[in-house]
Amino acid sequence: MLTSMKNVLLIILLTSFSLASVSQIAGTNQGGLKKNSYDLSIPPRPIDPQIVQDQDDMTWDDYRPIPGKNWADPSLEPQRKFRMALVAVDFPDQPFVITLPRHSDLFGNPQIDPIPREDVPKFYSDFWLRPSEVNHGQTINGYWMEQSRGRFGITALDAFGPYRMPANLWEYGLNEWGQHDFTPDGRRPSKRMERHVDSLWRADKGDLKSQYDAILRIYAGYDETGVWQEFGEMKFLSKDDIPAEWGNPDTTKPRWAATRYVPWTSWKAAQMQWGLSSIRQGENSGTITHELGHYAFSIGDNNNNPYVKPYRRAGSGTWDMMDRGCFNGPGGPHMRWVVPPSMGAAMPAGLMLRNRMINGFLDREQVLILSRDDLAKSGPVVARVTSRAVEPLPGTFAGIVVRLDGAEPRDRTPADDPATNPLSPGIPNFDNYSLEVVQRIGYDSFCPDNGVLLAKNKDKESSNGGPNGFNCFNWVIDAHPEDINMVDYVRPDGQKVMRTIADYRQLNDALFHAGLNSGSFPEWTDEHNRLHFYVIDLEKNEDGILSYELGVRSLDGSGPQRRGVIVTLPGERKIKGGSAYVIFKVRNTGEPSVIDPTLHEQNTSRWLNSDIFRLTVTCREEECMPSLLNGFISLLPGETGEVPVYVSFKGPGSRKARISLTVTSESDPAANITGTITVKRK
Repeated sequence: MLTSMKNVLLIILLTSFSLASVSQIAGTNQGGLKKNSYDLSIPPRPIDPQIVQDQDDMTWDDYRPIPGKNWADPSLEPQRKFRMALVAVDFPDQPFVITLPRHSDLFGNPQIDPIPREDVPKFYSDFWLRPSEVNHGQTINGYWMEQSRGRFGITALDAFGPYRMPANLWEYGLNEWGQHDFTPDGRRPSKRMERHVDSLWRADKGDLKSQYDAILRIYAGYDETGVWQEFGEMKFLSKDDIPAEWGNPDTTKPRWAATRYVPWTSWKAAQMQWGLSSIRQGENSGTITHELGHYAFSIGDNNNNPYVKPYRRAGSGTWDMMDRGCFNGPGGPHMRWVVPPSMGAAMPAGLMLRNRMINGFLDREQVLILSRDDLAKSGPVVARVTSRAVEPLPGTFAGIVVRLDGAEPRDRTPADDPATNPLSPGIPNFDNYSLEVVQRIGYDSFCPDNGVLLAKNKDKESSNGGPNGFNCFNWVIDAHPEDINMVDYVRPDGQKVMRTIADYRQLNDALFHAGLNSGSFPEWTDEHNRLHFYVIDLEKNEDGILSYELGVRSLDGSGPQRRGVIVTLPGERKIKGGSAYVIFKVRNTGEPSVIDPTLHEQNTSRWLNSDIFRLTVTCREEECMPSLLNGFISLLPGETGEVPVYVSFKGPGSRKARISLTVTSESDPAANITGTITVKRK
């Protein structure tokens, strides 16, 4: 049996509350009501509360397995088998962190008892491929198996080494991001780590590259991406406050060095390599899945520079692994320095619908693909979408795509100046909208919210242009574009540094939700591209899997169907005490019409009959306060649904009230009706 929340409806009153008030309501009133079994003893609560959990506050206790499926099980065979070699190297000036006594190095690592040097390659091979207590049962194979539903997996990660590199770590690590002038001996480094790693491996084992699809080069030390901030501006008040042990071995030289995003970090952090898609990774790296996205599927980065002005908002942020969703994991982005890498970045987000489709992880019939132009001819589409962490439930889809087709320009969003508007998506050249459902289970456990993810997407990657532009192909529509106003970190002097407007965590509250007082919104309109999107309802099955009823319509046409609606009044209602539910019945009296089956990219006739109705409720007496549970209901022609209205009286003197429910077709505003009931208090 499905625990349905359909027809448990509430009106959208967000405009009547401040955002702070709405968030407070959502945070304190959690839960919903079952269909046809309303609890008449309690006031209405949000059916779909937005409960945002910040990355910093997450622990491994937040992980929720996918019911009945362990994609990390090594016995599962993927359709596409991907074989990798792991080659582990250390340096004359940098031993493997994992070989040191617990918590003994400058960074406070390792977090476990030391591993002998000769066992390091196998340790990391097992860490990334075999479920264990150390990796909390999570592997890179498990990630890709889950995202692809078994279409792609890592079947081998053969360990080689350890090998000692011919040069110091800094000779490789200071070879990027303008760091050449910060070497201890004044030489400008020009060494490329991959060449030396591969030559050592080849000299020992022969030319084995052809036997593998990719090489994972694990090097002693850290990915600079995980330490530049934590052991730079977060640890030291200024570059002049860096102590000698964090500085250049040549004590006559500065103890700081340049880094990628900001002017300085400690020299010890700067000397590290930055992980790249050649797949070179330090011992703290949790982003191997991200680098495999580049290497195995040729997907680019979708991330911005959050630290440089003019600020530019992130593209997909925490919701996609090819953006900084690759940083998801316990403790958030500032815990990516941990060795072995079992905290921040240990549990990257799933892939957004656009990327799963491009990777071939979804069958075409699993996605409902619509045409913007055809929506004006066919009328609105209403369909259910299942959580992206699992296969679509029967009768549902993995997502909805609306192609921006028709006359040029396809994306009709007016250009604005990203130099003055940090929330600008840049060049308006997107190709489609997508709707999908995020649920905090599996690898999405460390996403900050459950709900509906709405995004604009490009078929091909391209820069979004303007100052501080970046490669952008997913642009999440943010339900809360206002500044999230949260602390990023606290400086050594106690000063709080806020997250910039370009920080990817600004999108933590981006999801849309069903119903009233959720803390988010159940609809979004793109006037320029002539589309209106709806989050109508949600459902959770016996395994706890979420699916949402979603709608989309054109602003330029409502289809050939005749629209109509009636409200059945329950008669006079007498209530005890000061509050109760009154149940209205709403019937779609419209008539279906024959729709051209060639409209859209697939036969969508099954999803073209429902009409979406907007609900509002009023009371003529000031002493009475009515409220709905949802602002929308979708009904097929001839279908009847129940609309519960909660009625409460302000004071003991109030005796009678007239409650009016207005139901209006979103397709035809002329198809509307108001029903009024008299409520008497005993």
